[in-house]
Amino acid sequence: MSTLPLPPLAGMVPCARQQTVPLVAQTRIARDTYRLRLAAPQLAAAALPGQFFMVKAPGETDPLLGRPFALYDVWGDDPATPAGIDLVYLILGKATRLMPTWSAGGEVEVWGPLGNGFPLPQCDRLLLVAGGIGNTPFPAVIREALGRHHYGTGAGASGASRQMPRPLAPDHITFCYGVRSAEYLVGTDELQGLGIDLQIATDDGSRGHRGFVTELVERWLTRHAGNAADAQRVAVYCCGPERMMKGVAHLAARFQARCWLSLETPMACGFGACFSCVTKVKEPNGDWDYRRTCVEGPIFPAEVLDLD
Repeated sequence: MSTLPLPPLAGMVPCARQQTVPLVAQTRIARDTYRLRLAAPQLAAAALPGQFFMVKAPGETDPLLGRPFALYDVWGDDPATPAGIDLVYLILGKATRLMPTWSAGGEVEVWGPLGNGFPLPQCDRLLLVAGGIGNTPFPAVIREALGRHHYGTGAGASGASRQMPRPLAPDHITFCYGVRSAEYLVGTDELQGLGIDLQIATDDGSRGHRGFVTELVERWLTRHAGNAADAQRVAVYCCGPERMMKGVAHLAARFQARCWLSLETPMACGFGACFSCVTKVKEPNGDWDYRRTCVEGPIFPAEVLDLD
């Protein structure tokens, strides 16, 4: 592994590094969906659920810029000393159409971990909501919430003291996962093996509920946040298409449940220099301003975002 001797860049989290790392394996895990397994122990020890990495092929100029991918999970024989990171991508554009040609034994340029990540769940019940490839942050979120893994344990990591004070019971974690068709589902067998409440929605009815994932969310909130006292005991984490996240945020507001959104804003640099990924946010005094999704995000409390 060759590491570029660069200090953290201005605007990046303190533990972020730029490295060229070995590609251990690339596996097709669903339709047009692949998992990259990278050997990067330093990055794996620092990463938190919800943070992301910028990725590109070393030396390539077309496309010139890297692409952001959320941490899917860390891997390694010893949970205390992870060996690397897993990233999952869906073929959508020019960069991701080229990525399946990358072979094990090659190298990948990666910089991160970037962004802020999801907060530790402070609730009795946790509702996770994903649309499409927006599922990628949640395996790590679930493992942390269950107390199965402690993230951000590396020296200088942004979450060095991060540890669930009280792990949640598996049946107190619900994952509502919506995709176009069952052939796009990722990691459902592993998630069910963790004992959580997994609820699936597909547009074509090929698995689970036929319809929008927001319909499952509304049913869950009606059951578990139907009054003010119950609403204070739940938290909602959401990632996926903008329209879906707006729907989830409006439902959470209606039920007075706390909600965090992981934005998938297009970005260029990943460390706050280009200001191409700004999003409109509400200041504490009621005024509006802009924040960089790659630095101040990608996770924001839903109530501070302009969702109209």
